Amino acid sequence: MFQIVVDSGANIPAELVRHYDIKVLSFVNIANGRPLVCFDPELSIEEERAKGKEYYDAIRAGMTVQTGLIGCGEFEECFRSLMENGDDVLCLTISSGISGTFNAARLAANMINEENDDAEVHPCVRLIDTKNASLATGILAIYASEFRAKGMNIDEVVPLIEAMVPQINGVFTVGDLRYLAKTGRLTGSKALIGNLLSIKPILRGNRDGYIVQFKKCHGRKAALNTLISLVCDNIVDPEGQILGIAHADAYEESVYIMNEITKKVHVRGFINTTYDFCTGSHVGPDTIALFFLGKDRELGGEGLLSRATQMVSAQLEALCGDGRIAPVPKGSNTHA
Repeated sequence: MFQIVVDSGANIPAELVRHYDIKVLSFVNIANGRPLVCFDPELSIEEERAKGKEYYDAIRAGMTVQTGLIGCGEFEECFRSLMENGDDVLCLTISSGISGTFNAARLAANMINEENDDAEVHPCVRLIDTKNASLATGILAIYASEFRAKGMNIDEVVPLIEAMVPQINGVFTVGDLRYLAKTGRLTGSKALIGNLLSIKPILRGNRDGYIVQFKKCHGRKAALNTLISLVCDNIVDPEGQILGIAHADAYEESVYIMNEITKKVHVRGFINTTYDFCTGSHVGPDTIALFFLGKDRELGGEGLLSRATQMVSAQLEALCGDGRIAPVPKGSNTHA
């Protein structure tokens, strides 16, 4: 048996955290000088959406936000508590290319694993740097939980999830370029001009775990439709996949995207949720991001299609063989 740990940047809705028995360590933001715990495990879907609207409305109104890391000590305490009954721990974190969280988890894991090497029974901590953020990490954690439910041990699950890391895509667009300027991804003057001209960039996580610009669109609708096309043109075996949508208080547009994707491809299910507060603070209100397993992380590479399709097909077949799917409300195929 093994336990699954993620940071709250994994963006898994609380209802699914409870269902899939995943432990979440929460980031803590400083909002207008006060600490704000980013994840509440007790919220309903509706409460999470309402809290998200309140948060992103406050940012629109000028609230100052500072984000921080989860410390090595927090990871160590969490790992030790989960290992008390002899369970292994699988920890998946936000990309090491955009946060120091993975390194904090690595230091804690190394310390515990070195101690346990001499024990007769030595549970271990295994780490996966997802080289992505938000639901790209969260969906991998859910797949790991489904593998666990099929009776697989940690040594069987880790290589399957690691094989998915280079293929899980995260693509997104933002509502206001000022927030990209604050993170240094854009100069202030370019952000101002881009906003005046209604330039909407499409960004993605690359294979090394960094956020890079993919292309530019003119106008919000064009950007949303580009996201839809990127998913539909690059997704592999959609019927076996859970597709993730994270929005920073842009729920109606996220539903539009979900409906348009459904017209073109049939996916196993959707998770549509408010963008986690830590990474969402860096991209700003009205950001919309989509997460899916594709041909590769570069949104291209046609020569890799056959191999990638075979790999993803095998992994998804292993997941879906017993018909398990993400829990969804009221008979719909959507967790929104």
